[in-house]
Amino acid sequence: MDSVQLLTTIDADGGLPGSPCIRFNKDGTLLAVSANDNGIKILANSDGITLMRKFENLSFDASRASESSAKPTVNTTSAAAVAAVAAAATSTGLADRSASVVAIAGMNGDARNLGDVKPRLTEESNDKSKIWKLTEINEQSQCRSLRLPENSRVTKYIANSDGMSKHKRATAGVSPQLWQPSSGILMINDNTDTKPEEAVPCFALSKNDSYVMSASGGKISLFNMMTFKTMTTFMPPPPAATFLAFHPQDNNIIAIGMDDSTIQIYNVRVDEVKSKLRGHNKRITGLAFSHVLNVLVSSGADAQLCVWNSDGWEMQKTRSLQVPSGWTTIQSDTRVQFHQDQIHFLVVHENQLAIYETIKLECVKQWVLRGSFAPISHAVFSCDSQLVYASFLDATVCVFSAVNLRLRCRINPSSYLSPNVSSSNVHPLVIAAHPQEPNQFALGLSDGGVHVFEPLESEGKWGSASSLTCLACWPIPKLV
Repeated sequence: MDSVQLLTTIDADGGLPGSPCIRFNKDGTLLAVSANDNGIKILANSDGITLMRKFENLSFDASRASESSAKPTVNTTSAAAVAAVAAAATSTGLADRSASVVAIAGMNGDARNLGDVKPRLTEESNDKSKIWKLTEINEQSQCRSLRLPENSRVTKYIANSDGMSKHKRATAGVSPQLWQPSSGILMINDNTDTKPEEAVPCFALSKNDSYVMSASGGKISLFNMMTFKTMTTFMPPPPAATFLAFHPQDNNIIAIGMDDSTIQIYNVRVDEVKSKLRGHNKRITGLAFSHVLNVLVSSGADAQLCVWNSDGWEMQKTRSLQVPSGWTTIQSDTRVQFHQDQIHFLVVHENQLAIYETIKLECVKQWVLRGSFAPISHAVFSCDSQLVYASFLDATVCVFSAVNLRLRCRINPSSYLSPNVSSSNVHPLVIAAHPQEPNQFALGLSDGGVHVFEPLESEGKWGSASSLTCLACWPIPKLV
């Protein structure tokens, strides 16, 4: 109801009038649809099928059926089933309407017991034929994960297609090899005259993965990814860089978010700041380019979003996040990432996930933190933008469906952290989605460890799905 986009269409094997009447039961598990020839079809998900099975033992009174020509009546089975569906005036929707439904042959006057009507399922070709229910993962056996130990605190992590899958398909079952050039050179940021506790680490990969730009409170360094050599350093603080992004069409153009709330558009080739963008009140915490719309979206610790034209670098729109009452926005990072369509973008704040449409800068989807949830630490789209992976400060990881920000799967700390680690306040700081495998992601922890996650091979996807079925059709007698 918070989007005008069509989620799915359902033909129910036809037999419906041009404008059928529909009614959910109060639990949203059954949907009654008026059909042609005075019929009614019942659409059900798995919970609805369980409910309908309760009526299987209700016998059909043949004597009453024979009297129908003289005195119209509704058979017992039909009356009970229809009442279960249509009685509730305050009805709710099915859990997730991204499902297709298939009808079985209608009874249309048959004197058969409901138990004789067997549901049949269609072959499910994609996620739209499934209803996804929340899955809780509490044990290591319920998913595949692999820990990659590190000696330093992980605060940024980017998965690129070259590093994660060039030679072999990356999985949670095979530990990848740490690679560095034979020269032994390390990529080390300039941190002269900086305070490590105040530095904001940030880095970005160029569009061809050949270069990485990085800073940790000091000068910005540009490294060659093959040799690890430092190509150049520039922009000594103050102000210090807090977020970096390469222009999608030109590796020489870099958007640099600063801790003084400005955004500097820097040309590496000529070593010159081309533009300085002002619109935020606190440090910049997120930058994302859309090559389709030719814009730059920025976010800051002021919970402000800005859209800039990347031709003349003029501000097009600005908007503050819709922050729930009781939450403070002071010095809270807000991050942005474009959807695969390059028109919508994900906004990540400690108290919410939201999806915005860029042109009007309007929020089209929002998930707000609820009572039992710890603050959000980071979130990203999956590589196909069908999922959103989010990490929380209590070490929980959640998988959302991107189309409606509905929670699909929750991975609890007990499934990947040992008890002694869980009790030491170790928590995720960042998530990176695999660039080719939609259901794989990596989690960077505050103790320097990195975990790679995948669902079980038997599951294939995060969360469990139950199919929808059109369970039965009943005739509606003409009452006089």
